[in-house]
Amino acid sequence: VLGTILQPCCTNVRETGIGTGFYRNGYCSTGEQDLGRHTICVRVTEEFLQFSKSVGNDLSTPFPEYMFPGLREGDIWCLCAERWVQAYEAGKAPRVFLRATHEKTLTYAPLE
Repeated sequence: VLGTILQPCCTNVRETGIGTGFYRNGYCSTGEQDLGRHTICVRVTEEFLQFSKSVGNDLSTPFPEYMFPGLREGDIWCLCAERWVQAYEAGKAPRVFLRATHEKTLTYAPLE
């Protein structure tokens, strides 16, 4: 979002060999296939995980078929922009790493 080269978010979640992002390459990059816009790099909190689960998006449960390890507090991960905005509006949004957050995020959330 800073207009600089996108930095990696997390290339190896908890030593699983799985990178974050829609393409699982460690970057919060996006493309036409990424309908959820996985563009915001965050450090996940337990409060956010509980909130996300309460609104129907369980991010704690692993789904190996999607190369998804399940998230724990402290993990760094690319979130869907709309989910982050929803959490922000509820006061539950996790910390954002701006240098690793894609500029398309600004379509959903201002840089304030």
